[in-house]
Parts: sequence; C-alpha cells; structure tokens
Amino acid sequence: MRLLHLSTAGHRIPSLPLNSANPEQADGPLWRRPSAETKPHSDVLGNENIRIVPISDLKALQVGPKIFQYVVKVIAQAMQLLYTMLTIDQPSYVLLQNPPGLPSIAVAWVACLVWRSKLIIDWHNYGYTIMSLIHGRNHLLVQIAKWYEKLFGRLSDYNFCVTNAMKEDLWEKCNIKAVTLYDKPASYFKETPLELQHQLYMKLAKVYEPFKAQYVTESVNSSAERSAFTEMDHKNGCVIKTRGRPALLISSTSWTEDEDFSVLLKALEDYERCINEGVKLPSLVCVITGKGPLKEYYNQLIDKLYFKHIQICTPWLEAEDYPLLLGSADLGVCLHKSSSGLDLPMKVVDMFGCCLPVCAIHFECLHELVKHNENGLIFRDSNELAEQLKMLFLEFPTLEGKLHNFRRNLRASKQLRWDESWDQTVLPLFKQNE
Repeated sequence: MRLLHLSTAGHRIPSLPLNSANPEQADGPLWRRPSAETKPHSDVLGNENIRIVPISDLKALQVGPKIFQYVVKVIAQAMQLLYTMLTIDQPSYVLLQNPPGLPSIAVAWVACLVWRSKLIIDWHNYGYTIMSLIHGRNHLLVQIAKWYEKLFGRLSDYNFCVTNAMKEDLWEKCNIKAVTLYDKPASYFKETPLELQHQLYMKLAKVYEPFKAQYVTESVNSSAERSAFTEMDHKNGCVIKTRGRPALLISSTSWTEDEDFSVLLKALEDYERCINEGVKLPSLVCVITGKGPLKEYYNQLIDKLYFKHIQICTPWLEAEDYPLLLGSADLGVCLHKSSSGLDLPMKVVDMFGCCLPVCAIHFECLHELVKHNENGLIFRDSNELAEQLKMLFLEFPTLEGKLHNFRRNLRASKQLRWDESWDQTVLPLFKQNE
C-alpha cells in the first residue's frame, strides 16, 4: 500500500507505512510533498519508507491586476502539481492536508480519477476563512474559494478533521462526513534532559545574545562553561541550572494575521513595569520562533521597546532544535486565533508533548485542547496575559505553585503520541477497504 501525502507541513503524517507498525513489512514508500525551502525533521529524512518530492514555490506574476496575477499563479501551480503527481508511482490513497486547498483539492481529485485511487482530505481549517483575514469575507476571491472548498471537498472518499466542532460544521454546512483525528505530538516532542538543554543553549548562544551568560556570581565555578540558563563543570561534566537564571518563555508562529503579537508585547511591558516597581519576578528571555510575512513588522515593534529585564529574539530554528527548545522552556504562549473558530493550534499540541504549560488566547473550541487551570491558562487580552505571567513566575524558580502543578498534570496525563493516535483512528479505516 502506498500513500501520497500532499502538505506544506509535516505534522499530521504517520512515520511508518499504513499497513504495518514494522517498517520492514512495508509494501511501498510513503510519499510527501513538503515545501522546497523547509527541511523536515531527521526522523522523516532518515525513514526509508518515505520519499520526499519537493515542489518549488512559484513567484507571483508582477503584470496586470492583482486578481489576474492570482488566477495565473493558481493555474500554473495546478499544472505543476498535476504533472509532478502523475510522474510518480501510483498510490493507493492520496492524503491531502487542507488548507491550502486551492488548487490542491481539485488537482488531487483529478489525479485520483486517473489512478483510481482514494482521496482523503485532512481538514485543519477552511482556506477561505484564512483569506478573509486579509480581504474580508465578502471579497470575490473569498467567495470563490468558499464555493470551491465546499464543492470539491464533497468529492473526497474520506475526511478527517482536527476538532469535534469542525466535524459538526462540515456536516451541517457542506454535507461532509468526517472523523475527528486530533493532532498529537510526535515522539520527539518530550522534556529535554539537562545536558541536552545545555548543549542547545551553547549552540544558540553563538548566534543569539539572550542565550549567552550575562554575569558570573561568586558561587559560580570560574572554569565552568556557561549559558544564560545552565553551567557545566568541565572536570566532571555535571550540568546545573544557574542561580538567578531568567525564565524561558517561548512562542511559535507563522507571522500571519491570525496571531496578534502586540498582545504579548503589551503584556511584557506590564511585566517589566512590575519588576521596576519591586515585585519579585525573574528576568525573562522570550523566544518567538518561526517565519512569515509579518515577521519584519513585529521585529520593528520589538526594536522600539526598551526592556532592562526582558530579552526577545525571533529565530528560525532547525527542525531538530525546535522540540529541544520546547522541552527546555518554562512556559509557552499561544496567540493563535482560529480564522474559523474550528481548528486547534498545533504549537500547543507540541508544547503539551514536551510537558510545557501554556497560556493561550481564547477562541470558540480551544477548550477541546487547553483545560483552563489544569494544563494551562486561557486569556482574552494583554491585561489578562500580564496577570497570568506575573502569577506564574512569582518567586520563580520555586517548585511550588501553578506552573509546577500544570507541568505535573501534563506528565501524569500520558497523552497519546501521533503514531498511536493514527493506529487507533485511521488504520481501521484502511483495513476495511483492503
């Protein structure tokens, strides 16, 4: 059995073949179509049952009206994708992650007709609601995209979705029957051992100032190798966390319109003001990872801030380093606001896999993932976030308080991993059709 997976991201995909938990019993490779400029995790690159077929991003045509440029680009993408798909071995199933679905859904449907393969759509969100963030819901392109998704979405053989709320919406509005397949963290999202934390900090310190040791106290071994958070004694290789270390706060983003990072920046200004007023709070290192269209805009806002006790950096991390940093952090912050109100942020799933407590901004179905006061906190604005940061980091790094309780609850939850969830929810569907 072969599976062709069409996606610009690699989260919702099994690392092993569909028909076996043992890679040695595979009938064929698992195909992926990632972005040409994003390097997948080594677990994917090193899997002999996965073949990657990259497709380069097409540059937009710079002639004529915007809508004409967009139409031409979509047509060119459709031709490029269809040609690429039909030149590879015939798969049994095509698994398409949506969005982006324009033109992928129609192209995948045509390819499945030629191959006589089954088309599966993995609904993460609606593409038209993401477009509406830029153009507005009544824009012609948005209305066309909405019609397109509903029409071609109904042509699929099977459907998965990321929340029960989306499952209900697909049925009520599109007459599409879907199975809820919650995102789960891959096995490499886990707490990072202290020695690996130190190695990561020292690596990042070569590029990013906040990870460098800021000062040396009298109690610190003068021969030790130090980062902002850890030190290693060269004599015995022992790694400890430095006294008076800053707290490490992490967020990740694609820097798009559905995440307003001014909320976090305003909360950090409030946090800084409290430290200046004498409240016993730790310094913060705030790491915002990712890349996207609004990154430069927010970097300009960050450059205008003057903080004495807070350092902010916005790196693009290697695939192997990102889970290590999540597993080393003290708190995660999520500013993802679903454009449809029906999807869940994958970044929080990954954070929970690392037993990292989260503060997440509220939207309709977030409760399906974040349990307020159990595995994290939900906030609605910058004022609420600021109060949560101050409450969680008061007397840091004491092992008492809510931050520790949240982490303990996450450890005790023993949540399913991605491969386990896939085996329980998806494999039975394929076995019915063998």
